[in-house]
Amino acid sequence: MSSAEHTPDTLLHRAQKKSEAKQEEQAHHESYTYANPVCVSTMPKESLPNHGLGNGKLVKQMIMDELLLDGNPRQNLASFVTTWMEPEAEELMIEGMKKNYIDFDEYPQTAEIHNRCVNMLCSLFNAPLKEEEEGTGTGTIGSSEAIMLAGLAMKWKWQQRRKSKDLSTDKPNLICGSNVQVCWHKMCRYFDIECREASVSPDCLVLTAERAKALIDENTIGVCAILGSTFNGQFENVKEIHDMVVELNNKNDWEIPIHVDAASGGFIAPFIHPELEWDFRLPMVKSINVSGHKFGLVYAGIGWVLFREKQDLPDELVFHVNYLGGDQASFTLNFSRGASGIVGQYYQFLRLGHSGYTQVMENGMKTAQYLRGIIKDIGMFDIVDTADMPLVAFSLKNTKYCTVFDLQDHLRGRGWIVPAYSCSKGAESLNIMRVVVKQNFTTDLADLLVRDLIAALHHFEQFPAHDSSTMKDKESAFTEANAKHKSEAATKKLWRDAVALLQRKNNHRTDDIKTHGVC
Repeated sequence: MSSAEHTPDTLLHRAQKKSEAKQEEQAHHESYTYANPVCVSTMPKESLPNHGLGNGKLVKQMIMDELLLDGNPRQNLASFVTTWMEPEAEELMIEGMKKNYIDFDEYPQTAEIHNRCVNMLCSLFNAPLKEEEEGTGTGTIGSSEAIMLAGLAMKWKWQQRRKSKDLSTDKPNLICGSNVQVCWHKMCRYFDIECREASVSPDCLVLTAERAKALIDENTIGVCAILGSTFNGQFENVKEIHDMVVELNNKNDWEIPIHVDAASGGFIAPFIHPELEWDFRLPMVKSINVSGHKFGLVYAGIGWVLFREKQDLPDELVFHVNYLGGDQASFTLNFSRGASGIVGQYYQFLRLGHSGYTQVMENGMKTAQYLRGIIKDIGMFDIVDTADMPLVAFSLKNTKYCTVFDLQDHLRGRGWIVPAYSCSKGAESLNIMRVVVKQNFTTDLADLLVRDLIAALHHFEQFPAHDSSTMKDKESAFTEANAKHKSEAATKKLWRDAVALLQRKNNHRTDDIKTHGVC
């Protein structure tokens, strides 16, 4: 080897070449997702990282890997929320994400589409509109926001009536059944309204006119009737409740209105039970909420609140805002929001029309009937739903070998999310399971679910579900684990985990907690 090969410049050049080759080789391998060093390091969880990963595909894959631990939406039979839409609808909704719907001046056509949806829904629910009269209502994030707005409207209208007669407005109350969804309790607590709940019973899991009547007085701002109870899907008899309220109003010179919580049933009754009187055909029904993201067939994030007539929405609750160059009328609790849900809802209205929605709902009812029949034929369950909507609810006849909570846990091992819970106040002794039959739950999937349900029953006949989650067992497990983890932080975490496991096993629902995640 010549001396020229050992000169400083030559050696430096050679070292640089090796370094560049190594870097090129490393970069080549790191372009493969799971060859990247990030895969063997802890992802940031508590604070914003100092430097980004700089690789969008890698970040996407890492997050997708975590999301695999979520339940499969297709097998989520607990939620009423839509889990499938056509690709064309999804593309439109992605475009809608880029628009802040509330900026009417910037996106006037989106606002027009919103108003068309309101008009269509007011017409569907038989609002007494004159020719070319606009409907009154607004899109919301979901039925929870819609109920907040309807509750505010009822309270303000009641206050106006009381003030006009120089009467006290100190103690407003609202009447509902104990089967209401948790958002009603939120609304009452947030807006200082007494929530008067009527107890239900194992043989009647909903509010009735008789149960409501006993709770009404001059301070009642409204009565909530539910079209599609969270627990068993039952439609409350809105007309019977309405007629009772009308009688009380006439007798006492009151003007108590009715609000119909049609979050689940509002997109079912008009197509399956068109003759049923529950909507604005009843004069004292002043407001209705409905969830577009349930049987309205749109992905999560869209609800609606509609009013019978314009005067049923107090002017004081409508804000006119000079924002970004124009006047905007706003009646929402949220302001900035994407237009995805509104665009998705309008797509479904145009895509399906009345006949299309009817066909989808009829298919769902037939699938529910099919599933209901098979579960009944098993011989180990009592059916507790009333076949008002695409939903099947059932309870175990005999809990010798297992409970519905054990069945819930066992089915989860097969990917099925089937909620089990105790019913509301007055029927706490009744534990039931519920399957929501959404549009993409076919009879083939129903067969697979029943097969796994039967397998679970056979499993517990061979291996009865003894209560291994008693406090004594949990304390023993905690003591043993605590011996290995001396630190105070670890001890606290173990205790929280033990308590959480105990609660999960035995307290799926207590009498002071309202359903929310299963809705």
